[in-house]
Amino acid sequence: MEITQETDYAVRCVLYLSETGSDRPVMIETIAADMCIPRSFLAKILQKLAKAKIVRSFRGARGGFQLACKPKDISLLKVVEAIEGPVAMNRCTVEPKRCGFSRTCTVHPVWKSLRKVVSDYLAATDFEMIMKPRK
Repeated sequence: MEITQETDYAVRCVLYLSETGSDRPVMIETIAADMCIPRSFLAKILQKLAKAKIVRSFRGARGGFQLACKPKDISLLKVVEAIEGPVAMNRCTVEPKRCGFSRTCTVHPVWKSLRKVVSDYLAATDFEMIMKPRK
């Protein structure tokens, strides 16, 4: 399993906003420059994060983005799923009806167990745990 570049950027963006701890919105240009993320791509990512209620957006001259809640309340799973959708090792673990062998397949339980392990690990890892301590 490999996460996409989009998910990597989303995690880096949320981590950046977690570490800044700003009570004021951060402009998209600042995030993009500091995290080396193309601005147009970041705009699309931030839309998905806002839709998932991970970040809030503010318009106007003092506009920008900030976390919608505390870093300890944002799991890696929530960010991954906001961008990728459900974590899955194989499509049959998300939609068993898409595979006619789900009931008889001897590998299906392995994929299902692995999905649970990965999801549980990502859910138990929040941004407060992984951010750098403020100086």
